[in-house]
Amino acid sequence: SGTAALHLSAIAMNVKPGDKVITTPITFVASANCVRFCGGEVVFADIDPETYLIDINCIKQLLENAPKGTYKGIIPVDFTGRAVNLEEYRKLADKYELWIIEDACHAPGGFFVDSNGVKQNCGNGKFADLAIFSFHPVKHIACGEGGMITTNNFDVYMQLLRLRSHGITKNNDNYFNSKEFATGGYINEATYPGWYMEMQQLGYNYRLTDIQSALGLSQIKRASEGINRRKDIANVYFNAFKNKDYVLGQSGVVEGHAYHLYVIEVKNRLNLYKYMHSQNILAQIHYIPAHLMPYYRNEGYKEGDYPQVEEYYKHCLSLPMYPTLTTEEQNFVIETVNNFYK
Repeated sequence: SGTAALHLSAIAMNVKPGDKVITTPITFVASANCVRFCGGEVVFADIDPETYLIDINCIKQLLENAPKGTYKGIIPVDFTGRAVNLEEYRKLADKYELWIIEDACHAPGGFFVDSNGVKQNCGNGKFADLAIFSFHPVKHIACGEGGMITTNNFDVYMQLLRLRSHGITKNNDNYFNSKEFATGGYINEATYPGWYMEMQQLGYNYRLTDIQSALGLSQIKRASEGINRRKDIANVYFNAFKNKDYVLGQSGVVEGHAYHLYVIEVKNRLNLYKYMHSQNILAQIHYIPAHLMPYYRNEGYKEGDYPQVEEYYKHCLSLPMYPTLTTEEQNFVIETVNNFYK
């Protein structure tokens, strides 16, 4: 799963008890929980109200106001499918000796354009140490459930292969025990026997099944078509709501956006939500701020800590967004929203 990918990535980055890692509260809780799985401390930062992404200026403030070495890493999230500008994060990471795990679960096929005008695809490994993707049923590519990690670091890659499979390796270039031991006492054998493998660290059963993998590969063939359809849907939503006084903000039309979600911010959100559901339109909320979940409240977080996050939560509403949404269905969604505010 994407959660398993986050967990293994945190282990690969050597997150230990007491290590502080920065992420956004507007995300599925797994983006933060992976740090807690390893005993680390999650430090949240506020969001940019225009992009809904974690605000790099808030991160800079955290880093500048603490001794160097206080923080170990950053987990930026490509929320809704909008790519974080990782070039800027890499500069921060290099300055403060941090690692970066890009949570790209919402953004396969997404990209940003760097300072040289070059398109940088989400998960390409140029700026982040690791990137993770999800194959949950509602994502762009679905396996029923599944996840993926990308990295350009070969040593990290080899560690991840072990971690996903109980800490076991069958790579005989890295075996610890001797061939004599492996063969059961034969001293002149040139190679390790075919049955031999080693558990070299504590790992997990996080392997994707063959059936899930086959389903995912079949989905890849349709991924570009699906993203293009999502962009078309986003464009229609944007034009429908751009001049409405009851729409306080929206995802908009953004280059490189993968549009896992399309969010509008509205007045009287609760009653609109109820009205849409009464019309069998399953609008949703993404997300309840992670820092105000009871678990993280118990860690000391409270209302008022992140004003932009909490203002966003009061108004956000995710509209239906999936490639098979028909023009008629989308028009009905738009008509329903408009009718509510008449």
